[in-house]
This record gives sequence, C-alpha cells and structure tokens, in this order.
Amino acid sequence: MTDSSVYVPPKVWKWKAGGEGRFASINRPISGATHEKELPVGKHPLQLYSLATPNGVKVTILLEELLALGRHGAEYDAHLINIMEGDQFGSGFVAVNPNSKIPALVDRSTPSPTRVFESGAILVYLAEKFDAFLPKEPSARAECMSWLFWQVGSAPYLGGGFGHFYAYAPVKIEYCIDRFTMEAKRLLDVLDRNLAGRRYVCGDEYTIADMANVAWYGSLVLDNLYEAQEFLDVASYTNVVRWATEIRARPAVQRGRRVNRTWGPEEERLPERHDASDFEAKRG
Repeated sequence: MTDSSVYVPPKVWKWKAGGEGRFASINRPISGATHEKELPVGKHPLQLYSLATPNGVKVTILLEELLALGRHGAEYDAHLINIMEGDQFGSGFVAVNPNSKIPALVDRSTPSPTRVFESGAILVYLAEKFDAFLPKEPSARAECMSWLFWQVGSAPYLGGGFGHFYAYAPVKIEYCIDRFTMEAKRLLDVLDRNLAGRRYVCGDEYTIADMANVAWYGSLVLDNLYEAQEFLDVASYTNVVRWATEIRARPAVQRGRRVNRTWGPEEERLPERHDASDFEAKRG
C-alpha cells in the first residue's frame, strides 16, 4: 500500500506560486526586476539600502563603529528596503544587487559609483576602505577572513534551514527540523569552543568577524531569534552568551542595531538614518 503523504519528486520541477507560506509573495525561482523603481540618494557618499535583519545589521554596526572611531568619511544614508513589499525587486535595487537581497551599498565617493552586494563583501570593502577592524598581519588577517566567511557560510543553515523549518514552514516536518537543529547546535558549539579561550572571535582584537557573527549568533542567544532559545538550549553555550553580551554593550552596536528597524519597541526603531542626530531625534 502506498502512503499518499510521501512526496515523489517529478522528473522536472515546476513552480507552484503561493506555495511557500509566509514568504510566498517574495520567493520565486527567477531573478530580475518586477517593476520600475528608482532608489533614493541621500547626501552622503555611502548609500546603504537595507533592512535590520541579521545580514543588514552587520553593515550598520560596522558603519557606526567606524564613525565612533573617527572615520568621518563613513557617514552614510540608510534607506529602508521593505522585503515583504518587494522593494528588492525594483529596477534600481536590482541594478545594485542582481541577487535581490539586502544589504546593498553604493559608494559614490569613487570616480564612478561603486556597487557592493553581499554582506561579507560589504564588510571587507568598508574595513579596507577605512583601514579598521581588519588585521594587516597575514596570519591574523587570514584568521579574521576565515571566521567572517565561516559565518557567511553558516547563515543559510541557521536562517534558510533551521529558522525556516522551525518557525516559518506551513507544516512542521520532523526530519527537516531535526536535520537543521543538529547543524545549528553544531555551529553554536564550534563558536562556543573557539570563544572558550578568546575574548573575541579572532583573539584579543575586535574585528568584522565579530560584527558578522554577533548579528546572527547574538540574536540567536540573546533575542530568542525564531523563538528557539529554549528549543536550542542556547544558555548552555556560555562562551557565546558572554561574548555576545559584551559586544551588545558597545554604543555603536546598539546604534547599528536600530538602523532600518521597523519592528520591536518604538525606541529601538530607526527606519531610515541620514544623520547621526537621527538617533536622538527618534528618541525625542
């Protein structure tokens, strides 16, 4: 007897529009623009188009840290991209990032505007441009780049894998949840063991590797990301919790986490950022 609930893949997959639950309106198997929409341009050389998801927060944390360090050329405009409304499929955004994912950056201080997409690439670009938060010594630089791209590689397992099947999928599939929970916990253990003997991800120096990792793993252990704190037993990863708590206390990190945020307590939201004074104006 055949179990009718068992899925048998067809010889050629065909897209069934509207079949992906919460994200049905924005997920599709093709790329490119769906509508004409120019991107706004502010007054600063750096133009960021983003949303305060973990990937977006990586970049705003770095920009605020650069400004706190006195790198005044890092002043920026942060424009909100509402992914649930399909802003990422506008022609202007697709011209900056053909992959239609936030964040995307345009540096207008160069002879012709420079586009940078993918969060890891933006972190490296800005760290090199402003000579900060990326070690110069070859071994230390390699360590930093390794942990940066470890995070970039782990994000699909945390977000698209664990987060999707645990929190967003229209049905709970035990195999999928178990598969990605195992990987999420393995990744937490990798980071926890590394931090057992180090203050920061790469040692004694705070780098873009910390900013990238804290955006994801900090949210996982401190913010109940995917409402999975108890399920993943995140408190048991004591070194990750200690590290994330310390970084979260940095004023620049607190500012960076507010930029392009449209949810949560009102005082933590700053949908767009065009000047340093916007933070105080919003609180007022």
